[in-house]
Amino acid sequence: MNRRPVWYETQMRAPRTLLALGLVALGPVALALAGCGAPAPRAAAWVPPPAASTAPSAPASEPGRDGPPLPVPGKVMLGAYLDLSGMDEVQSLALRRQQLGRDPRILHRYYQWTDPLPDSAADLPAGAVLLISWDGTGYAPINNGSQDGLIAAAADALARYRRPVFLRWAWEMNGDWFAWGGPKNGNNPAGYVAAWRHLHDIFVAHGATNVAWVWGPNAGSVPAVSWNDMARYYPGDGYVDWVGVSGYLMGRETPDSLFDGIVRAYGGRKPVMLAETGALEKGGSVKADWIDQLARWVIAHPPVAAVVWFDTDDDKGTGKNWRIDSTPAALAAYQRLAADPHFAG
Repeated sequence: MNRRPVWYETQMRAPRTLLALGLVALGPVALALAGCGAPAPRAAAWVPPPAASTAPSAPASEPGRDGPPLPVPGKVMLGAYLDLSGMDEVQSLALRRQQLGRDPRILHRYYQWTDPLPDSAADLPAGAVLLISWDGTGYAPINNGSQDGLIAAAADALARYRRPVFLRWAWEMNGDWFAWGGPKNGNNPAGYVAAWRHLHDIFVAHGATNVAWVWGPNAGSVPAVSWNDMARYYPGDGYVDWVGVSGYLMGRETPDSLFDGIVRAYGGRKPVMLAETGALEKGGSVKADWIDQLARWVIAHPPVAAVVWFDTDDDKGTGKNWRIDSTPAALAAYQRLAADPHFAG
């Protein structure tokens, strides 16, 4: 349950480039981000709009049930997906607590489509918010109603959970490596949008008012063609609470090349989460320097309200080591980031 699905080698090999609202993508190293279009003014920190939502109205929260997780003004919530070789999650948390002097503010776990979702936060560190990445499935079974019972059971579980929780359903839909991606569903982003809205409406009807919906595109669309632009998968402001992008240092990517476009496109409308990020060792101090660069970049971009590191060396046999302590220099850089008051959200 707390394991990421099989790593998608397609993403690892493909140049992380794409078309941005019909514009030609940049080269295979300099990345553009889908949905950004022409350069726009840098977004200010997100604030809740006064306008009414276009989504169905949620019932009032029951007494004792919290609302969805919200950004912490002027701060960044720092979290992690933890899967360290030879350790269970409790041991992994203890190691990181010793190294960083803190627990993750967001703890990231993965669930398959048919897994029961949690209805209790009993095993979370104090003060932590759970980020659930819930597998998708084909669009047709959702849109024809045949999965309504499963969806309703998931909604009921998270309604019983009562505490704030992030839900990232069918992430990286603009890639070709998951069964729920547009390329594996008839090149049909509209089907994804319809499925997302259908899930959302069932959760609302079942009173899961503690759920924040995290829309999670990949930083680069694969294939990088106009129909697969990430913006075509956006369900609408009334159906999304956070925008949670995936992007990694695997070659020569920078935080700006990975994330600037999505912050420009959505950061004025929604809080942005780096829902999956990490860096591979590239020799010398490259990874440590990238972590320092990431910290500076996040601080300079107020719409970014959460960063969730993909902290594992057990990436399904690929040999990829994303751990924050892959070298002493990398750990020191991450310790500097974790100790910065800006990341105390």
